[in-house]
Amino acid sequence: MTQRETTATPQDGVFPSGDGTTPIDAPTKHDGWFFWVRRGLSLGLLGLVVIVALAAVVVPLVTGSQTYTIAGGSMEPRLPLGSLVVVQDVDPSDIALGDVITFQLASGQPTVATHRVVGFEDAAGGERRYITKGDANGSEDGSPVRVEQLRGRVWYSIPLLGYVNAVVSGSTRAVVVPLAAAALLGYGAWMIISGLRARRRQPSASG
Repeated sequence: MTQRETTATPQDGVFPSGDGTTPIDAPTKHDGWFFWVRRGLSLGLLGLVVIVALAAVVVPLVTGSQTYTIAGGSMEPRLPLGSLVVVQDVDPSDIALGDVITFQLASGQPTVATHRVVGFEDAAGGERRYITKGDANGSEDGSPVRVEQLRGRVWYSIPLLGYVNAVVSGSTRAVVVPLAAAALLGYGAWMIISGLRARRRQPSASG
């Protein structure tokens, strides 16, 4: 008696291998939604990185704002340690009670602090000074802030990004920022192109 050879036939989700005997799993319907979820998460992460880069680098550059790193806990929980604060120039007369300002600890010195305005003091000659206090501190700062010490008013802040700002500064930033922007654009283009290629290959594989 002669044995009959059996050959697997393609069915839904099963394809024969080169010898026609071993099934190979094909992409299923679930691959479609999983592909788009993974792609959506990747693009979402890319978008978040781009937004952070814009807020931390581009917006301050375009608006002429200054960036500082919160190096202490005196303004927690509003401004946690390591936050990046973007500070805008402001007319001293526009500063209101409750505003958070950045100021020199001593006039003409580079060291600054970022605290909340809790009061005003009118000095001799009509000069207005600002009484400040850290949100987490139990008492007001020792000396009122004079106008010439004022660096600006806090516009917005980004948690933890101050650590990056502290490392990437000065001449280093002039090199790193363009490279980072180019890398982000290249990554975004690669994500889009690879996604389109994968979708084009999928119908031919399942067919």
